[in-house]
Amino acid sequence: MFPSSDKPIGYILKRYPRLSETFILNEIRALERLGTRLTLFSLLRPEETHYHPTVNEVRSPVHYLPVSWLEKARTVAGAHLSVLAGAPGRYLHALGLATWWSIRTRHPISVGKQFLRAGFVASHCRREGIKHLHAHFANAPATVARLASVMSGITYSFTTHAKDLYLSPPRVIERRVRSASFVLTCTQHNVDYLRGFLPPEEQRKVHLVYHGIDLSAFPPAALDEPAQDLPLILSVGRLVPKKGMTDLIEACRLLRDRGVPFRCAIVGQGPLRNDLEQRVGELQLGNEVQFLGAMAHDRLIRFYGEASMFALACHVTEDGDRDGIPNVIVEAMATGLAVVSTQVSGIPELVDHGRNGILVPPRDPAGMADALQRLIEQPALRNRIGQAARDSIEGRFECWETAKEVRSLLLAEAAS
Repeated sequence: MFPSSDKPIGYILKRYPRLSETFILNEIRALERLGTRLTLFSLLRPEETHYHPTVNEVRSPVHYLPVSWLEKARTVAGAHLSVLAGAPGRYLHALGLATWWSIRTRHPISVGKQFLRAGFVASHCRREGIKHLHAHFANAPATVARLASVMSGITYSFTTHAKDLYLSPPRVIERRVRSASFVLTCTQHNVDYLRGFLPPEEQRKVHLVYHGIDLSAFPPAALDEPAQDLPLILSVGRLVPKKGMTDLIEACRLLRDRGVPFRCAIVGQGPLRNDLEQRVGELQLGNEVQFLGAMAHDRLIRFYGEASMFALACHVTEDGDRDGIPNVIVEAMATGLAVVSTQVSGIPELVDHGRNGILVPPRDPAGMADALQRLIEQPALRNRIGQAARDSIEGRFECWETAKEVRSLLLAEAAS
């Protein structure tokens, strides 16, 4: 599978595998299929008990720190001594950087933790001949990549997505971009945001690469209505504030009060689940709205085929957190579902209002209820929008195509 000419690439992830990060899994699978040699470093062990079946297709080795504190301490100490002995000047440089950052931050313990992890990564880089490091997310993984890069003398890059970008101070992001060889991000909205504070010489490092999906796993749904009594509204996402599930529940209340027949299934897990279930109870929506918890990807793909439409009421939270282009919207559109979402962040880059989906303002449950009611009452409209949605994904979001640019950038750095 791996051409001998390819130099090994280290991939640093916060937690692997993870149900909510299908986009990273797709990228790894696509890079492997293209022949890229990867070594994965997961800063944390997986916390979920079930995974997407496609995790089993990944052949790259994965390195974790040991579970027991004693074994972890031995491993980290051995790694740091190895790196120090191999390149004392670089090691002391990284130590100085970490010390300086810990003085300037309100979270010095976090910096210390990333420094210890960086030694673990750097020692593997030396032993396994890794020529470039790439981190997913601009926070802890990028910090580890930067420090490991300094320790090992190899280049590094990172992908920034949404929360990691918008909740990090611009001066910190600028510092990381300056030290990286290139930066990837997944929406034009993010690119424009970065260009708003990066100096011109750093802007050239930023590349837009949309998250791709494996389109072969998403057969387009038949235009005939799913065999069910009531139209099914499907929503998928972590139960966190930025997904706007409270607005969707309120939209469901409005539909129920208008006498519109429907069911709504919410797939996902998260800290707001108890609050959201309580709200559904208060509104007496138990017959209309169901919470199905986290769902493995193969089962979710089948579930898309049972839905009549897809809804996600994203908004920007008070602390600035937001989505980029939620992968579940891409997946729903790939199956030919008509999508209702909001004019937030990168979503309008994908959803062209009135053509391949419907957009409403964020925090507007009445607007979302109006859009859903139109789709429930007009099957021909949702079929037309669903077909346009599928066509849009085929043209721009196939992971085997989007991964080619990622691979090209990674290999160029590994060969330099």
